[in-house]
Amino acid sequence: MAGACAAAYSQNSAADQAFATLSLAEASSRIRSRQVSPTQLVNACLERITTYNPKLNAFITIMKEQALAQARELEQEQRAGKFRGPLHGIPIALKDNIDTAGTRTTAASAVFEDRVPSEDAEVTRRLKNAGAIIIGKVNLHEFAMGGTSATSYFGPVRNPWALERNTGGSSGGSAAAVSAELCFGALGTDTGGSIRTPSSFCSVVGLKPTYGLVSIRGIIPLTYSLDHCGPITRTVEDAAMILNVLAGYDRLDIASVEHPAEDYVSGMRQPVNGLRIGIPRAPFFDLLDADVAKAVEEALSVLGKLTKSSREVMLPSTRDIGLNGEVYAYHEEHYAHGAGRYQIPTRRSLANAGNAKAADYVRSKWKLDLLRRTIDDSFKDVDVVVLPTRRRTPRTIDAAIKREESDKPRNPELENTGQFNMFGIPAISVPCGFTAKGLPVGLMIAGPRFSESRVLAVAAAFEKATEWDKQKPPITPSTVVPALAVTDED
Repeated sequence: MAGACAAAYSQNSAADQAFATLSLAEASSRIRSRQVSPTQLVNACLERITTYNPKLNAFITIMKEQALAQARELEQEQRAGKFRGPLHGIPIALKDNIDTAGTRTTAASAVFEDRVPSEDAEVTRRLKNAGAIIIGKVNLHEFAMGGTSATSYFGPVRNPWALERNTGGSSGGSAAAVSAELCFGALGTDTGGSIRTPSSFCSVVGLKPTYGLVSIRGIIPLTYSLDHCGPITRTVEDAAMILNVLAGYDRLDIASVEHPAEDYVSGMRQPVNGLRIGIPRAPFFDLLDADVAKAVEEALSVLGKLTKSSREVMLPSTRDIGLNGEVYAYHEEHYAHGAGRYQIPTRRSLANAGNAKAADYVRSKWKLDLLRRTIDDSFKDVDVVVLPTRRRTPRTIDAAIKREESDKPRNPELENTGQFNMFGIPAISVPCGFTAKGLPVGLMIAGPRFSESRVLAVAAAFEKATEWDKQKPPITPSTVVPALAVTDED
């Protein structure tokens, strides 16, 4: 009898875990039709977190009890036929630089190891009000100051497509958790590519909205003038659904801008056959890995058949804009009283930022303001631009840590993402293929200010035509976690 009960539990457990493989839109539909309950969705995610988080190190804090309590409350509303919206009962993870009242928010740093906010970030509040269930806080590159998520007080995040590889950053935990189906979506932040880079490296969808469309109040800043918050999901539709909840004016956020409400899910469904594609080959296609170049050219061929036309375009240079003074402004007091609590690469970055001159910062801010006023001029002859999200595939975690702890200078001109933070325009990364080694490649689609619906529509059309989103990472419960050559003691 005991054996039969164990077998039945195993079957039920497997069935519950299968719920975690649904897209957010599919899970939402089943919640609405009462085919699944919020508690079942939470338990499905918790079981996968138990199995896979020890391999990925995606979560810093798992909010099991809070999530189950939320699920029970939302389940009562479900039974009564009361639905808060499409996110009702959907488990979502938050990057651990986004405040959650009563739950620690660390920014992956010893500096904030015990920091417990008293208020939710505005995006957290919006998600909760919409019925989303916060299932946990996910790992990141310390204080969002890097692009690998290998530098973290809580250890590096591993890529579910190849555990020895980095996830990209700084929202690496968000992308890994979504890719490995530990949640139905996650929020990330993006200052120089921190949503789009990990989305590219983990073969998921990542959207950076127009600057100011989504509140960043209650999010630990990196560079306030460049910080964005947005969704990481498994499909374009899922990203549109979350953006519908996140977008909106917040008068207490000095970055927030007023913009008429839009339905991004409806906007995503607009036809794209009349749209014109711009291809900014110089410099964004320079020095591409061969496999990246092949995947992107094939993606451009697909888009060429879906849209009206394509042509090469040029985008403005952002080379002379430096805002390091903003980085140091937030950390000055913490750094002065506890520099040793920061990870080595972060400490070095802050030391450099502390040397920024006020006059240089002011001149850069003027240039940034003018750039954002005029960026839409680059879209007079095209509707969107398309380019590789990243020019290269992810390094191993060992190589990333070694590089970050060295004094070797970086070449920012090899990056494709940071310019779009300065432009302040919407940009999305969608999966567009794999290298010969099975590493994901991402395609970036961007448009003028507040063209989220158009950008989403092109991304959705490409997704439907290619179905790269249907591919699953090869990680299994028996996958062995490779040892790191570089450790904290090295």
